[in-house]
Amino acid sequence: MDLERLFSAANMLVLPGWLLLVLLPRWRFTTCLVASVVLPGLLSIAYAVIAARAFGSGAADFSAFGSLAGVKGLFQDDALLLAGWIHYLAFDLFIGSWEVRDARRLGIHHLLVVPCLAFTFMLGPVGLLAYLLLRLAARGQWMIDEAASVRVAG
Repeated sequence: MDLERLFSAANMLVLPGWLLLVLLPRWRFTTCLVASVVLPGLLSIAYAVIAARAFGSGAADFSAFGSLAGVKGLFQDDALLLAGWIHYLAFDLFIGSWEVRDARRLGIHHLLVVPCLAFTFMLGPVGLLAYLLLRLAARGQWMIDEAASVRVAG
């Protein structure tokens, strides 16, 4: 499959996930596909394959991460640029999914989370920051302590 098709496929793969998070956050298919990390996991597999091919072929090496110029050089290669894009797609969707689950757990109304999801989709860390500020304003919680709400079987 050529890189342009992979790019389009990755973009099309995340859109239903984002729509489900925004419109149907409690639906079982949303939980199954997005919150269970199926979609981010599929993107992660694609990323791993593309990155492994590039680094395994010698087209790139890890020393490039040591400077901005080195990273810029990595992204001159279309396959690594695509891998970088898929990296963003996977992580942003994973963070959006976490925002929805965390808000539900804390009792934050979903409509307040929707703008954070939009920012997370478009601007990644800005959306996460918006959600963390919402979380702080709504529940006075900045620190993330999910362990307090998880039962340990034993």
